[in-house]
Amino acid sequence: MGFLPISKKDMEEQGIEQLDFVYVIGDAYVDHPSFGHAIISRVLQSRGYSVGIIAQPDWKDEESITVLGKPRLGFLISGGNMDSMVNHYYVSGKHRPVDAYTPGGEPYKRPDHATVVYGNLIRRVYKDIPVIIGGIEASLRRMAHYDYWSDSFKRSILLDSQADLISYGMGEKSIVEIAEALDSGIAVKDITFIPGTVYKTKESEGIYDGVTLPSYDAMKAEPRRYAESFQIQYCNTDPFTGKTLIEEYPNGVCVVQNPPQPPLTTEEMDEIYDLPYMRTYHPSYEEAGGVPAISEIKFSLVSNRGCFGGCNFCALTFHQGRTVQVRSHESIIKEAELMIQDKDFKGYIHDVGGPTANFRHPSCRKQMTQGVCKNRQCLFPEPCPNMEVDHSDYLALLRKLRALPGIKKVFVRSGIRFDYLMADPDDTFFRELVEHHVSGQLKVAPEHISDAVLSKLGKPKKEVYESFVRKYYKINEQLGKKQFLVPYLMSSHPGSTLKEAIELAEYLRDLGYMPEQVQDFYPTPSTVSTVMYYTGIDPRNGKKVYVCRNPHEKAMQRALIQYRNPNNYDLVREALIKGGREDLIGFDKKCVIRPRKSANRNEAGKPDKRIKTDVRRSPQKNRDKGGKKRTIRNVHKKKG
Repeated sequence: MGFLPISKKDMEEQGIEQLDFVYVIGDAYVDHPSFGHAIISRVLQSRGYSVGIIAQPDWKDEESITVLGKPRLGFLISGGNMDSMVNHYYVSGKHRPVDAYTPGGEPYKRPDHATVVYGNLIRRVYKDIPVIIGGIEASLRRMAHYDYWSDSFKRSILLDSQADLISYGMGEKSIVEIAEALDSGIAVKDITFIPGTVYKTKESEGIYDGVTLPSYDAMKAEPRRYAESFQIQYCNTDPFTGKTLIEEYPNGVCVVQNPPQPPLTTEEMDEIYDLPYMRTYHPSYEEAGGVPAISEIKFSLVSNRGCFGGCNFCALTFHQGRTVQVRSHESIIKEAELMIQDKDFKGYIHDVGGPTANFRHPSCRKQMTQGVCKNRQCLFPEPCPNMEVDHSDYLALLRKLRALPGIKKVFVRSGIRFDYLMADPDDTFFRELVEHHVSGQLKVAPEHISDAVLSKLGKPKKEVYESFVRKYYKINEQLGKKQFLVPYLMSSHPGSTLKEAIELAEYLRDLGYMPEQVQDFYPTPSTVSTVMYYTGIDPRNGKKVYVCRNPHEKAMQRALIQYRNPNNYDLVREALIKGGREDLIGFDKKCVIRPRKSANRNEAGKPDKRIKTDVRRSPQKNRDKGGKKRTIRNVHKKKG
């Protein structure tokens, strides 16, 4: 079928006089189902709508938005597979040197707050055309939110982008309904009835069963009100129980969020992933070296969506929802067989998973008829008694993939939820995971080991992780394998003081492990943890939370996790002194660093009598009887 048009020439070759939609994206054009723009455009195409792609337009040039002409129904906008600000910046504020979603990895090819900039660019050129925004950036900024990069409280992205609608979440169902409404002649301002969308209005009185959130002005004036608003939003992310939410702004404007779209059935998931994707980047990028991000996903398989893990620093609840949706074995195997035929395939499937690899069904039966629980999580703080733990379907899928001709190895590199794994009384999956699906090391995400911090992270207690570690190594030993665990750890998450950071350093000391990578907590829109960071309040219970905002303290917490790195010595020493743990500075095996060595002092910190003090006094006295220059090395040699 070929790629979608990216130029007038492509349109002519495909017999398209005017496109129905022009899709403006912050990423390079990659026609692969791991890219949101590929899915949305192919879904629209399957419904008979023509879509053209403008990838990474020059936002300083109005002509860049006109290269495909004016679309018949409207413009679609996505900032990219990542929030453009996360894509651009480390948590420190330093600009990332590489953009994996750009040809050749070149940075600076999209603007900060890309969705807002693209929306305003289109509005300057086309005053009245419908503009619909979507993707992760728009989805997680759909209501008023804290923006870490400007350290400010921002309005809904719907207002700042001058768009007409937000299609939030994964968006396949809502974008088709929007297209059908526009195609039927309904004015975009009257499209207020579609689940999974956000619109703006000055007539909110007639909204049925709506919940009015604290106003934007009230939240901006008092951050506590934002914590209250967020908790209401968090409890209304389920399609079965979610209410319409209303957020008021000055001048009588209201931003209205309709309840989410229902989860996709297996048949609907299969239909989406069976569409005729080209499965790679557009050939126009070949000269630049291609698009680096394709290497991570080209030979990986998506088996599920949604996550009931409930990690507080993760936005999946707001974007994909808590209800797990899955593809059939047949659909996944069909995609694997396409991979095998690829000339670059070497026999290794890099991953079979999703947000959490070992979730292949809803956590309990009632979710599909009554929705997820509003006021409790499935796994935190303890697994719910109603949760059904079963790895048999996932195991059967992996076995089928392993048996395919041309497959040498099937790896599982998506996150494994270890507490869910430990709740399974049947060890069959655990054993086969270790035996067949680990590439020397398994990456897991305990994030921390202090129960005080884990409770703020929404992660299981330390003892659960430790029992998982013991079991993992025991199974490796039984199988005669020597494979390792690589734990992901996070520093300076809300709730973590120097005390908890030191506790983590002691744990790593006892483990004899220093992680190569550490993630500073990154406050991104629409997570419980970000609300804690901004307000100092846990929105779940209204209680105050310690928040590490000082860059120097953040550096100390991070350094403690990598205390063995000599470059971190000063920060670690300062942290231990400030934390009242000078007992960890010394030569005992329980110490994490040694005392600083100074001139003419040995490792015990005492004067080194082997070194003559006159060695450091004057050039004349630093020479021997023959006039040869004396050095500390020579003195050591002469003293034996």
